[in-house]
Amino acid sequence: MTTTTAAAPQPAQQTTSLWVLFAISFSHLLNDLMQALLPAVYPLLAQLYDLDFTQIGLITLVNQMTASLLQPVVGFYTDKYPKPYSLPIAMGFTLCGLLLLSSAGSFPLLLLSAALIGVGSSIFHPESSRVARMASGGRLGFAQSLFQVGGNLGTAIGPLMAAFIIIPRGQGSVAWYAVVALTAIVVLSAVSTWYAGQHRRARSRPVVKPRTDLSRNALIAAFAIIAVLLTSKYVYMASMTSFYAFFLIEKFGLDASSAQLCLFVFLGASAAGTFLGGPIGDRVGRKVVIWVSILGPLPFTLVLPYVGLEISIVLTALIGFILSSAFAAIVVYAQELLPGRVGMVAGFIFGFAFGIGALGAATLGVLADRTSIIFVFQICAFLPIAGLLTAFLPDTSKNRSAA
Repeated sequence: MTTTTAAAPQPAQQTTSLWVLFAISFSHLLNDLMQALLPAVYPLLAQLYDLDFTQIGLITLVNQMTASLLQPVVGFYTDKYPKPYSLPIAMGFTLCGLLLLSSAGSFPLLLLSAALIGVGSSIFHPESSRVARMASGGRLGFAQSLFQVGGNLGTAIGPLMAAFIIIPRGQGSVAWYAVVALTAIVVLSAVSTWYAGQHRRARSRPVVKPRTDLSRNALIAAFAIIAVLLTSKYVYMASMTSFYAFFLIEKFGLDASSAQLCLFVFLGASAAGTFLGGPIGDRVGRKVVIWVSILGPLPFTLVLPYVGLEISIVLTALIGFILSSAFAAIVVYAQELLPGRVGMVAGFIFGFAFGIGALGAATLGVLADRTSIIFVFQICAFLPIAGLLTAFLPDTSKNRSAA
């Protein structure tokens, strides 16, 4: 199977552009900090609007399905027609969503604000992942990890800021995060200028026609396995980000702010795991990292619903660290499976992850309403078993130079 792309800019020389990597990672931090505000204020919104778990799951569904459905489309389009300045535009959508969230007075407006935030994410992720790859200088795992850890840190900081800023001051204080969005727009404008320069230089070089040695059926099977692995990872992540605070409140009687601090432990550990997973994958192989990351948390997830508060916090840190170490490896591995489709593959990975997380959150919300939040975590404990499927992923070493 041969794939071509009219504009998948590659650096003229294998030099890592660290300032670009740090800028795009910082932008990812700001983006995901704003994205994380939505689930972080669920307890507040539930109290203000008398929302049940099903409605909370629907907010997550609208937000993440908007992002997931658009991301592969954005990636496919920008593989063919690069749009360097789409990054600051993405932040404009997020800004509008946050401002609406701060003033929404009804459940439909909450859904609309969630959709706008999702649109911003759908544009940002495939294009920023492409920029990270362009600036990698060949250190693909490192670049994706540095890019992704910014997002994980933002996801971790979001609930912390919500606990100290939004929950005490109310829904209207969400508008203060317009400053964060404007900062991201400034940074991404500079990155977009660099991206545009890289694209102009790439157009002066011959078009690359990368090739994969895998058959169409082998590619379909490999991406099906990746989809199952992502399902395992992101449904469990959805259980944590959307419902872990409620789990702690119900089981241990914590208040909302204390529960958000415990969630921060999980998200902070996830950021650390993300940062280490990519460079380790560069050294020992991406399949090894994927195998350990998806299957490794299983012993801890199985006992989490049955332990006390202190041990629960320790276990969630271990689960977050191990489970998050695979993401950069999965992105780079998938791009090696299908060389020349950097944006489309990144859009698929991010989009599928968001979408399955949304469906998982909605399903788990219904399940929690019909049973209990503790039962939800008892069921989700078995999800990491899917990591066994990693054994059936094909080798991609022959495709690495082309990807």
